Amino acid sequence: MVSSNITEAPVCLNWCANSSNMTYTKIELSVIISIFSMTVGIVSNSLALAILVKAYRHFKLKSKASFLLFASGLVITDFLGHLINGSIVMLVYSLHKDWDTFDPQKILCGFFGACMVFFGLSPLLLGSVMAVERCIGVTNPIFHSTKLTSRHMKKLLALVWLFAIFIAVLPIMAKRPYEVQESKSWCFFKIKNKRDWVDVFFPLLFSTLGLVSLFISILCNTVTGVTLIRSKMRSEKHRQGRSHHFEMICQLLAIMLVSCICWGPFLVIVKIGSTDSQNNVSCERMLLAVRMATWNQILDPWVYILLRKAVLKKLFIITRRCCGYKILNLYKWNCSSMKCSMRMTSMSSQPGLVPESSIRSVMPDTVISGTVPCT
Repeated sequence: MVSSNITEAPVCLNWCANSSNMTYTKIELSVIISIFSMTVGIVSNSLALAILVKAYRHFKLKSKASFLLFASGLVITDFLGHLINGSIVMLVYSLHKDWDTFDPQKILCGFFGACMVFFGLSPLLLGSVMAVERCIGVTNPIFHSTKLTSRHMKKLLALVWLFAIFIAVLPIMAKRPYEVQESKSWCFFKIKNKRDWVDVFFPLLFSTLGLVSLFISILCNTVTGVTLIRSKMRSEKHRQGRSHHFEMICQLLAIMLVSCICWGPFLVIVKIGSTDSQNNVSCERMLLAVRMATWNQILDPWVYILLRKAVLKKLFIITRRCCGYKILNLYKWNCSSMKCSMRMTSMSSQPGLVPESSIRSVMPDTVISGTVPCT
């Protein structure tokens, strides 16, 4: 018995040492991933925000300005999400995820959970609002130019943020605070061991709002894209003043695709976990879905960095040279169509000078004012 214990002791110690090393390796890897995603997200959103702010001041297109306003709000939300949530994650890892020691009152966990909900729900809501705004601007330009003013767009942006804040603080108001998840690296709604219907309601509300926002984005972007393609194929003159529309549609489609890929799995898992009474959602699957969702805030700014008119124009020129002009006859990106649209806008702003039918035939989109340089 003594020799057996002596023989097994080094094996046990080696196994414990190996398991400890594996645990520290996983923690170090998680910290490296968090630092990398936080740094890339902050840099990317800062660059995209600078581009959008410059474009918002530069362009005086009403439809473009409204789109850039929401896009800037989306990038600001992503930037703050990376900065705040990333800082809390770094703090949690630096304190060895011992929540009972550094957060016995669950104050930091409540704030962390509310930030997770707010910075997760806001981009989804903003993406759907941007899709609806573009759909109205393309399908009903007269209503968009007369009713949806810049002041209304700013109020709508503020309402979206306030609604997301309300959803985030709703569990705290109902005295159902956020809880530390199994990985002990983040806080969220109570997914497992639910007590009553209230614990089911909050994650179900969050996932339902997110999935509905994705569905609205898909529907409105499909309608907008089909409308633009049909108007372009119907008549040559409908191509005037449409370059900025196709730029925005490309950006919206990219945002929608990124949101579906990054947020879709997490929203589905949360919805299943909120309705599953047997608690079959694993910790690894949930953590992987959360990390996929954080990449949405990293990829969103690159949509505005890469899918700009100047970049798309160069890509079109390269593609035309590779495929040949006869095979691929692309739209000419010039300033003449923009100047024509500007002239029609100034005439349309004065009722009685130009019939509404002629305005629709030449400029079927929202009001354009100011000067637009050739890019």
